[in-house]
Amino acid sequence: MIGDSPDPRTVRRWRGSADSAHPTTADLAASPYRVDRDRIVASPFFARLGGVTQVVSASGSSLLHNRLTHSLKVAQVARAIAERLSADDRLAPLLDALGGCDPDVVEAAGLAHDLGHPPFGHLGEQVLDRQARHRFALPDGFEGNAQSLRIVTTADTGGPSGIGLDLTAAVRAAILKYPWTRLTHPDPHPRHLAEPPRGASEPSDAPGTGSSKFSVYVTEWDEMAQARAPFDGKLATWQQTVEASVMDIADDIAYAIHDLEDFHRIGVLQYAPIAAELDQWRSSRGELAGLDRAELAKRSRRPGCSLELLRRRLHLRDSWIVDDDAFAAAVARVSTELVDGLLATPFDGSAEAEQTVGRFSAGWTTRLVSGITVVPDPPTRSGHVMLAPAQWHEVQVLKFVHKQFVLLRPDLALHQRGQAQLITALVEALDHWLEDRYEAKRLPHRLQDLAERAEEEYSALAATDLSVIGLADEIPRGMDRIRKLARGRAVIDFVASLTDGQAAALLDALSGRSSQPWSDMYVL
Repeated sequence: MIGDSPDPRTVRRWRGSADSAHPTTADLAASPYRVDRDRIVASPFFARLGGVTQVVSASGSSLLHNRLTHSLKVAQVARAIAERLSADDRLAPLLDALGGCDPDVVEAAGLAHDLGHPPFGHLGEQVLDRQARHRFALPDGFEGNAQSLRIVTTADTGGPSGIGLDLTAAVRAAILKYPWTRLTHPDPHPRHLAEPPRGASEPSDAPGTGSSKFSVYVTEWDEMAQARAPFDGKLATWQQTVEASVMDIADDIAYAIHDLEDFHRIGVLQYAPIAAELDQWRSSRGELAGLDRAELAKRSRRPGCSLELLRRRLHLRDSWIVDDDAFAAAVARVSTELVDGLLATPFDGSAEAEQTVGRFSAGWTTRLVSGITVVPDPPTRSGHVMLAPAQWHEVQVLKFVHKQFVLLRPDLALHQRGQAQLITALVEALDHWLEDRYEAKRLPHRLQDLAERAEEEYSALAATDLSVIGLADEIPRGMDRIRKLARGRAVIDFVASLTDGQAAALLDALSGRSSQPWSDMYVL
């Protein structure tokens, strides 16, 4: 950026600043994207990820990833992909035409992509969404990806303006896996496309609730629009930037590989049931394919049947890439390298066991990264950066093993039901506290700040379009409703900013079960 003509990708959102593209003297790096990385790493929201569940609560175990270690690995893989693509001279014209692919941008996005994850990971995300929509009637509900954007643009106070981190347009755009709101923006909304992008469709069990995944609340839509401005005319409104696509694939790779490592280490992934599932599907492939869906569903607990259901789901959802021979080859490779390779010998903490895990992780990461390509005109369910068919199918099978043999375990469900009750009770307790007029002067300062800021946001939205916040009546009649919306968003923001341990300890305090004052423990 030179003089008065900054690169539009480096423009920041400094409110009231005459020179919004340049970092302050407090920033140590010269590159604007390295400045972004430094601001993200220095954020307390980033530090708290060390206490947030990745899949199951680590409970102090160094053998399980948390959201912080996961984010570091996503950033590492994302940077490696971006450097690989940027070094290929054949791709340079296409990458430039699509808006660019800077390794610093994708690394920053990888570090920031999970900032919005609440306590207890995806389980906490689901509970907070139900509370936001049903208890507080927030049309946007709660979504971890949208919360990440809210943090870097609004909730964090580490940037020069004290509102958000004032990241560059490129990095903000790279955080957006799903560049749309739940219900309203852009218009037309991508969920109405004949073939909606991944995540844009409504949940089959909740019609009318909007997209199942989205990366921006209506309160941050102007932030997203400004971040996406440098890509106007280069990408469709619903498409990820190239840098967001790289981050998204890196997240998939890390999830598919590193979570399997974790559960092998702690003895959850067992050789026998996984071998039975994969081997039975391979030996009975033709017979299973001939069963009707109802019969297959009845047999779903028998080895091979769940994998066959996956194959059929892929045909329904991803006909643009799914191929039965590639699927069978992926099952064979996972059977050889995961089951007969990694899981054949139980993890015992020895140097040999650690080396086996290291070889598995490095080998799979190298294989998946080597299968990445950039295409000028991708299908709607893919970004411009995509895995080759062989690697795409392998990721689906690896993720299947994780879901089938970890996430669907009854003992994990038992654990998570308790966590869901904890989050629900905490939201209820904070809501009652916030509406108690006798306690108004003794509220946590952070909670008060969040409520005041949310009321300003909803009031500004109501002045232009009441419908986007679920209101039809006129102001001032709607002011009480706006305050209720703001209170709900503040409670959700506050709970989402806690670690697993803080959430549990805060509920203990609010329930009278703890004698320790909490005031120095729960303020971000």
